[in-house]
Amino acid sequence: MAHTAELIAVGTELLLGNIANTDAQMLSKELSALGVNVFHHSVVGDNPQRLREVVDIARKRADLIITTGGLGPTCDDLTKNVLAQCFGKKLVFNREAALRMEAYFKKLHPESGKMTENNYQQAYLPEGCVPFQNDWGTAPGCGFEADGVRVIMLPGPPSECGPMFRERAVPFLQDWADGVIVSRTLRIFGMGESAVEAQLREQMNAMKNPTLAPYAKEGEVELRLTAKAGDEDEARALIAPAEAALRKRFGSLIYGTDVPSLEWVCLELLKEKGLTVSVAESCTGGLLAQRFTDLPGSSAAFKGGVVSYWGQVKHDVLNVPNDLLFQYGAVSEPVARAMAEGVRTLTGADLALAITGVAGPDPDDRGNPVGLVYAAIAGQGETYVRVIHAAGSRQRIRYTSASHALDLLRRRLTGLDME
Repeated sequence: MAHTAELIAVGTELLLGNIANTDAQMLSKELSALGVNVFHHSVVGDNPQRLREVVDIARKRADLIITTGGLGPTCDDLTKNVLAQCFGKKLVFNREAALRMEAYFKKLHPESGKMTENNYQQAYLPEGCVPFQNDWGTAPGCGFEADGVRVIMLPGPPSECGPMFRERAVPFLQDWADGVIVSRTLRIFGMGESAVEAQLREQMNAMKNPTLAPYAKEGEVELRLTAKAGDEDEARALIAPAEAALRKRFGSLIYGTDVPSLEWVCLELLKEKGLTVSVAESCTGGLLAQRFTDLPGSSAAFKGGVVSYWGQVKHDVLNVPNDLLFQYGAVSEPVARAMAEGVRTLTGADLALAITGVAGPDPDDRGNPVGLVYAAIAGQGETYVRVIHAAGSRQRIRYTSASHALDLLRRRLTGLDME
């Protein structure tokens, strides 16, 4: 039987728009991978009556309710109290949770080593629940079953909510899943979600086990295959032919399976081959370098970068000839080529990437349209330049351009056709 879930985010700050509800996005994605349908999201302020009303509605249309937020020590943290009342449960003091909080505060504040009295209210949990130990903060979560509904309560901060769900809530749901659910995620760069979906629509509608679902990301697409079976090997056997068919259809557009990002794939390839890379950027303003240096261990392969926004910097630092800048303009194939070769010489890297283009909101002084970008890769004896026609906001154009440069690097490192 397919289970249905409803997510309830608790917090007036969410309603006021002071913070974004990223927990709901994360949970929807994780539940989808478990084969659980999420049909409704709700956001309610720190008001017990309104929270009770939302829970009463949710329990009639879902067999799994997950709340986020409202588990803290202040008077507006009311989630446990209200949920316990809704399902007729008493709150009882959990000594183990209290001891863990005391140890956490002692580590956090070694001088005083004491936590305030109101923090102990976080140690009160619904009777008969399964406590979820919080190794990422103070407030424990919990799960229980009542009246045919499973209830999971998680803390609101994303740094706690994510690991709490994966490490604590998922094991709580394993017996409920009635089998093993396995997912494989193929990541595609170079084709938009609508084009991918158009090719797969008939196939997706026909598939039952495994299922296939596309997810649009910034400038790329995820294809998630999910199978349910008696054990993991059986589930993977169900996925294998469907994955093989997707690989045959999309070929080199698939840059990885169950990988976190395009830059991660590139960094791993560089480290595997013992090579280094440097970057020269104009319209992306250091975004490409940031995507490398956000990764732990990037210093093993990333040498550095130059943000050459002005033509003078392109000439003085990257040694781009003035006659190229004058004849072709900064946004051009010859300048992108010279930028890549210049930063490679400057840094001594094995490979170098360069990006120059028009991110908008207006065309440049030579009339080049918004979204026209050139990305180049230079290596020993060969430099290749890709022309990009990006669309969308300034931020989207910059991110897509950086992704194209990374795609050039991936293709060079794996011997694929550069287009």
